Amino acid sequence: MDRKEFFAAYRRNQPVQAVSQVQHTKKVARNLATGINPYTGVWGKNEVIHLLKRTMYGATIPHINYFAGKTMSQAVNELLTPTEPMPNAPIKEYATTVVVGAVPDTTVLQGTTWINNVNNDGVVQSQRRSSLRKWWVGNLINQGPSIREKLTNFWANHFGTELEDVGNGNLGYIHHNLLRTNCLGNYKVMLKAVTIDPQMLRYLNGYLNTATAPDENYGRELQELFTVGKGPASYTEADVKEAAKVLTGWQINMTNYSSMFTASRHSTVNKTFSSFYNNTVITGRSGATAGNLELDDLLTMLCAQPELAKYIVRKFYRYFVYYDIDAATEANVITPLATQFRASGYDIKAVLSTLFKSEHFYDVLNQNCVIKSPADLVIGSVREMNVSFPAATDWDTNYGIWNNFYFAMGIMQQYLGDPPNVAGLPAYYQEPLFHELWITSDTLPKRNQFTDLMIASGYVRNNIRVQFNLPTYVQQLFNPGNPNDLIDGILNTCFRIGLSNESKKQIKTQILLSGQQYDYYWTNAWQAYIAAPANTNNFNTVNNRLKSLFQYLMALSEYQLS
Repeated sequence: MDRKEFFAAYRRNQPVQAVSQVQHTKKVARNLATGINPYTGVWGKNEVIHLLKRTMYGATIPHINYFAGKTMSQAVNELLTPTEPMPNAPIKEYATTVVVGAVPDTTVLQGTTWINNVNNDGVVQSQRRSSLRKWWVGNLINQGPSIREKLTNFWANHFGTELEDVGNGNLGYIHHNLLRTNCLGNYKVMLKAVTIDPQMLRYLNGYLNTATAPDENYGRELQELFTVGKGPASYTEADVKEAAKVLTGWQINMTNYSSMFTASRHSTVNKTFSSFYNNTVITGRSGATAGNLELDDLLTMLCAQPELAKYIVRKFYRYFVYYDIDAATEANVITPLATQFRASGYDIKAVLSTLFKSEHFYDVLNQNCVIKSPADLVIGSVREMNVSFPAATDWDTNYGIWNNFYFAMGIMQQYLGDPPNVAGLPAYYQEPLFHELWITSDTLPKRNQFTDLMIASGYVRNNIRVQFNLPTYVQQLFNPGNPNDLIDGILNTCFRIGLSNESKKQIKTQILLSGQQYDYYWTNAWQAYIAAPANTNNFNTVNNRLKSLFQYLMALSEYQLS
């Protein structure tokens, strides 16, 4: 059965069978007539979980209960207004290099940050890039109740740069911090900052762009990937060349990791654009302010183009809602959101607020129909399953464990900070499969192996084990001593797709009841554990059955959906 047929049947309250394997989605009519009018339907835990899973990595039970006590509007407002402090900077968790010929960063002590230390040695920068990636994973795991981390990853994918290609961890941190700081602000402001960001200048050759040898790399991607897009937009090759001239003169100061403008490298001629941009002419300037002035003119021209707002809104939609944008969605959702986005002067928070409060966002056909990204699977499961980590002061253990999660996501095709190219991750743009690219004959077993590992033994570093804490997780559910309520609770939070009563009965009997027929076989075991949790036999009896239960459930294709 096709996934959309599955959900259509669910919407009509018709009985459905659990999907036995992940299948490629056929193009079927979705028939969604909903738009951006405010959602006025039921606001319960199902809707809360949907909102949290789309705006955060995983929906933890404490967060579900917390936001269920809010109105829909209050919940969205809070998620879009982060109150948690910005994360502490990445630290030197690596040993000082002793490689012959390398310039070690001996002035940076282990456990302290390296971000303000200038060191352009290749070995040290390799260590710092690794430190940055681990730190990034830690931020995802320790995220507060807001969209900030998931939205930061959206922008990291939108403005695709490759840490490995740039080769400098300091530049990587500056770029990443720029995205996090501006993620809910003004798109035009962020676009300017990214354009002259040292990492972007390095990645797309902006630092080589001069009046005598204009480099078209960034001028092309600025239009094709960052603003108006390739689709309906009809900018010309000449527009790419003219944009390149506007952007000449910017360089990187590697003595303090900042961008700088060199007037003598800047093209001072007038830049004339095509009819797509209303034949705009950007007056050539000279002097120290020329770079900023012409860049402002260029961004003003781009932001005046209606297609820019539509292009960005479509990317929001594919990231947070669903990959397929049909004619009805384009008319009822994309176009009015783009109109608002442009009218607001490109206020990111405002347009996302409208989207997440809309009737379309909560339409049942938009729920539980997106294949989880590797970050959603790995980080989401770690957060939901009550994984405990050492105190922040034990940075060696934490960074080491975070590194395991980084590589787990990587072998599933999501290496944080290193998309395949400037276009970002194919799952967010590659037609016609989009998110289905996450599931292949190679990645699906690795997804299952990850959850199996976290259930069975987890990761160990410095004699500290980090794994799914299943007894603690299920204690948060309603009436976990009743096996029927327990299974329903797990399905409602982790899956949100009902299995048939026959399937649930079979799972209960074979796993929780160890083949027995009476519910008290589980109830008695659970009550004995609650009464004496330190008793090894009591714990093992409950924990082993829960391990078998979760290993079975997390192997189902439904677990791959968000």
